[in-house]
Amino acid sequence: MDGPTPQRSTWTFLTNHARVLSAIARDPWVRIRDLAAELQLTERTVQALVADLEETGYLTHTREGRRNKYQVIWGGKFRHPAEGGKEIAPLLHLLAGHPEGGGEDGGPAGQER
Repeated sequence: MDGPTPQRSTWTFLTNHARVLSAIARDPWVRIRDLAAELQLTERTVQALVADLEETGYLTHTREGRRNKYQVIWGGKFRHPAEGGKEIAPLLHLLAGHPEGGGEDGGPAGQER
């Protein structure tokens, strides 16, 4: 093959939803502004992704003082039929750098709930 290699479209392995959820799993007190900077997204995009995750039951938040504290719903399942209803917790543990297995609720072991 002598010609130039055809350029393929750019894509990433994880969706932005998965990236946001794993970042929140690492730090439940993270601010939208900081998430946006870390993930190289706009604040508006991150707000929409968080809203999607809350609406579909993967995430909740509570207002504590002037900050939001997020809580991942560790028993959530993948939405696509190809994953056969498997729980998201093992993937989130891997992405968030938590020890395998986590606590009793599927979340990180030893973390306050």
